[in-house]
Amino acid sequence: MHFCPHCGSMLQLESISDRLRFFCQTCPYVHQLTTRVKSEMLLDRKEVDDVLGGPDAWKNADQADASCPRCSHHRAYYQQLQIRSADEPMTTFYKCVECGHRWRED
Repeated sequence: MHFCPHCGSMLQLESISDRLRFFCQTCPYVHQLTTRVKSEMLLDRKEVDDVLGGPDAWKNADQADASCPRCSHHRAYYQQLQIRSADEPMTTFYKCVECGHRWRED
């Protein structure tokens, strides 16, 4: 992406008679392209936080009767978190006691 040096708007690309140019939709700025324009930028990946608090969060979790979708065991640890707006119901996160599979119910 390239931006207008005058107003800061993002420049648009257009082809006029087999020539490429950048132009600004806000002001009269035009830049004729004479060479190929290419730039690459590597983005650093953001670390993903474990919203459930990591492995230690399940140590004190309560158990409930819930059927695991993977192994069909009938007991699971559960936690409830408010991940949407306050007028929406809480989301229940489960972790199977037997196989450790995690799932959620909204």
